[in-house]
Amino acid sequence: MSDQIPPPSAQEEQVVDPAAHTRIPIKIEEALGAAAMAIICLISFGNVVVRYATNISFAFTEEFSVFLLVFMTFVGSSAVFATGEHIRISFFLDRMPRGLRWLTEVVIFLVTTALFSLILYYAAEFTWDQWYWGETSPGLGYPAWLYSVWLPVLSVAIILRIIGRAWAHLRRGPKAYNPDGGPRDA
Repeated sequence: MSDQIPPPSAQEEQVVDPAAHTRIPIKIEEALGAAAMAIICLISFGNVVVRYATNISFAFTEEFSVFLLVFMTFVGSSAVFATGEHIRISFFLDRMPRGLRWLTEVVIFLVTTALFSLILYYAAEFTWDQWYWGETSPGLGYPAWLYSVWLPVLSVAIILRIIGRAWAHLRRGPKAYNPDGGPRDA
């Protein structure tokens, strides 16, 4: 038995960073998502400790936790669309010819952009209504639009990430298509 590690194969050496094509670093989304998760953990833990010690619960924890969870979901969606790690069912896609896979990915980009454009539109309308009518949050009485304004803002971020990924995909063309973003296989 040898204690030496075998050299990596040629295929392992061609690992490409999925976010290499992005102009805006993915670290922004990662930091925002980590901060949101940390705040959720801190306020939830604090609420548990205070409830255990005093039998009284903080009023703001649920309101802030729900907002931060939605915020974290949208920030995470932006990051995974930029890197191409979004959820997809590839059973049929993997069995298609290269050109058809490329075309299917283009359709997926269009449908996803349309979906988040609808979310952008309706979230902006929802936020506007909350601001216009002066709605307040039920727990703390803060203006409700402070929570919902992030939905259209982060929808724009997701759409821009999808467009960036689609542009990189379209530039390569169907002959160079590899769904993982790496170099073309032989």
